Amino acid sequence: MTPRTPARTARRPLRPPSWLPVDGYVLALLGTVLLAVLLPASGTTASVVKGTSTGAVALLFFLYGARLSTREALDGLKHWRLHLTVLGSTFLLFPLLGLAARGLVPGVLTPQLYSGFLFLCLVPSTIQSSIAFTSIARGNVPAAICAGSFSSLAGIVLTPLLAALLLGDSAGGLSADALLKIVFQLLVPFLAGQFLRRWVGAFLVRHKKVLGYVDRGSILLVVYTAFSQGMVAGVWHLVTPARLGALLAVEAVLLAVMLAVTWYGAGRLGFDRADRIAIQFAGSKKSLAAGLPMASVLFGPQASLAVLPLMLFHQMQLMVCAVVAKRRSRDPEPADAPGRPAEAARASGVPAPGA
Repeated sequence: MTPRTPARTARRPLRPPSWLPVDGYVLALLGTVLLAVLLPASGTTASVVKGTSTGAVALLFFLYGARLSTREALDGLKHWRLHLTVLGSTFLLFPLLGLAARGLVPGVLTPQLYSGFLFLCLVPSTIQSSIAFTSIARGNVPAAICAGSFSSLAGIVLTPLLAALLLGDSAGGLSADALLKIVFQLLVPFLAGQFLRRWVGAFLVRHKKVLGYVDRGSILLVVYTAFSQGMVAGVWHLVTPARLGALLAVEAVLLAVMLAVTWYGAGRLGFDRADRIAIQFAGSKKSLAAGLPMASVLFGPQASLAVLPLMLFHQMQLMVCAVVAKRRSRDPEPADAPGRPAEAARASGVPAPGA
């Protein structure tokens, strides 16, 4: 009798958990920082890279404007309580928490890192990831689309004004020239996209990945530009691993507080489940795509330290919100909840979370 051979168990390849968004984009960001450290752009090359990144960001906001339906935006205005809640969370509660963190200087955060942390608290909310996570959690996607767009538009004016008021000279001060640069780089392309939407909107619906590619590519260009300037200016000797660890801990507390306040606060204000999800994801996150070009204009050569807290917070919010969205998606949905998230997400052409 032939002895039985034990059955072989198929080995599955090791993969990160489905809730952990460790993807090529995170690695690309880290690789971009490393490239700027090893091969920083300087001289004529720096001017070319900076001009290219400025054009890429302008193109990104043009596509944002072309994607947002004017009728959808006008309909979204009817939900004014939700949008005021998100704006209050983004431009009032976040800055107040940032000011409260002033007590951590110099024991926990250096003055330079604190300036970047406070700037992080002043930038507008995200558009892409707010919509994507709201859709995953079965929330009010049209509200998230409008809330993220309104926040980005308001941030073009409010972020520089708040930076001038709260950061003062550390942000280089607010000049008419700086404000005009931000308006022409972000607001004008957005309005141009709105104006040309009838001709390019259908193209974006058919090619949904275009916005995602421009979004991520523009961020990588601005990151490389900012960190190259920091290397050339020699600002990185001001940061130690211990300070970076302390910054991550402070940002983790900030994100946890904002996720809790936006969820439970929206409930106390009487919003239903779908609206609470939109408020939580639109009101607790910060936009790398909008914050980076503003920091480049406002901080100049110090922009690399100023955007470091924003970059770290951006990755943290993606990972944490992915977990939260998955858990929310398993919540029992009320029978009378609007069944529109998936359809609205498909219609808006939302790529994977990135901005």
